Amino acid sequence: MDRRAKNLKPIARKEGLVIQELPDELLVYDLSRDKAHCLNQAAAFVWRHCDGHTTTGAINRLLENEFKAPVDEKIVWLALDQLGRNNLLEERPLPPAFMSGLNRREMVRALGIAAAVAIPVVTSIIAPTPAQAATCLPSGAACTSNAQCCSGVCNGGTTCA
Repeated sequence: MDRRAKNLKPIARKEGLVIQELPDELLVYDLSRDKAHCLNQAAAFVWRHCDGHTTTGAINRLLENEFKAPVDEKIVWLALDQLGRNNLLEERPLPPAFMSGLNRREMVRALGIAAAVAIPVVTSIIAPTPAQAATCLPSGAACTSNAQCCSGVCNGGTTCA
């Protein structure tokens, strides 16, 4: 294992984020990018331990204690890669050579199906702006103002044109 990789001390980004803890996952909303991220238990665990003081090797040992089972350090690096790609780390770490080209599917195949429970997952969506989220009423729908209608015309304040 690359000694430099084992000693990396990643830092989770905290500024400009709204964080909501749930029983089995962590929701993180990035205010500057209008993106919502859902981190499963493993990804959330790794992100919480990216404090700038804890090495990737130590995060791996903590993860093993949490799951009460041996955990390949590749899992920590997969989490760091996903967190970095989603701008949830101060700096995106350069993965060690053994990680090059591995994606989540290949990781499950390499580590075995039993390890799939510990595989970190970060799911992200782009949140619509308020204007994009607004909906309009179709022709014939009941309305009270022109702004409610897709056509922009509310006939007599009763139905959309």
